[in-house]
Amino acid sequence: MQNGLPHTDYDALAARIKAWGDALGFQAVGISDTHLDAAEAHLLQWLADGHHGAMDYMAKHGAKRARPQELVPGTLRVISVRMNYYPQQARSTPEVLADGSRAFISRYALGRDYHKVLRNRLEKLAQQIRGEVACQCRVFTDSAPVLEVELAQKAHLGWRGKHTLLLSREQGSWFFLGEIFIDLPLPVDAPQENHCGTCSACIDICPTQAITAPYLLDARRCISYLTIELKGSIPAELRAPIGNRIYGCDDCQLACPWNRFAQKTLEPDFAVRNGLDDIALVELFAWDEATFHARLAGSAIHRIGHEQWLRNVAVALGNAPTTPEVVAALQARSHHPSGLVREHVEWALQRHSSG
Repeated sequence: MQNGLPHTDYDALAARIKAWGDALGFQAVGISDTHLDAAEAHLLQWLADGHHGAMDYMAKHGAKRARPQELVPGTLRVISVRMNYYPQQARSTPEVLADGSRAFISRYALGRDYHKVLRNRLEKLAQQIRGEVACQCRVFTDSAPVLEVELAQKAHLGWRGKHTLLLSREQGSWFFLGEIFIDLPLPVDAPQENHCGTCSACIDICPTQAITAPYLLDARRCISYLTIELKGSIPAELRAPIGNRIYGCDDCQLACPWNRFAQKTLEPDFAVRNGLDDIALVELFAWDEATFHARLAGSAIHRIGHEQWLRNVAVALGNAPTTPEVVAALQARSHHPSGLVREHVEWALQRHSSG
């Protein structure tokens, strides 16, 4: 016999798990099996085409990402959860994007690091399950090779949109995903049907044309990849389209009609910190390393480090309206010890001198 009890009522247990998840602040909880054969084929082709760019860890894990039982031996089911993150008080994204002197930061990163918040809640849920029945389970929050969108779709939490993110008819896409791998034969939910139809709004809006076909993202062109995952120089031809986006990009989500139904989060951990929803690029560029660490400790942004932060802000300043303040801010960093920073500052200053 596997873990569990001889006479465990798994239907009742699944219902309790979903109720516990709701009480812990998750907006949806679903259960899926571990079969991801079709997704695995798509993943391997995506990697073969080089769409992962410099994200070597994607290729390193390869097919393991699509095989939950290899990641955690004994896994029979995956419990997937959704948690809304769009903050209540954030300034309107279109307004920020329209003001080239301000910094745009993807709305998921304005508050506390979601990895910590979701992991804590998932661990509590796992503890409740273990307290009910003998089992082995392990939680994940974008912290291991997991095909979370595919698993969430199988668990009826939504469907993969043409921008490759998960979409929900009730909540749009402004949410995080997390998983619990478990060795119990819980009843599974029916996969969610796709409701994108003929809409191509997310493809049309992408500033760098990173969505090369429906459901296909070339990460090498994606602004989220360029400002977060890419550690080196941003390709020169992609710098101007970045605009004032210094950490991530939400354009494809903003254009999606389903986000008309999205609900803002009630989680205090995701509330805006340090005024990052509406702050001047010049002010951010003046942050020294100590200030960067002090202000962004506990934030997802902190992970990129001060050097990459300055690189990103330099590009945004190169795209900003030419003012004495912008030029002076760039000139003040023109002799920065980092060659990466100097390269992007020089590009930005050339933009203003030629304008």
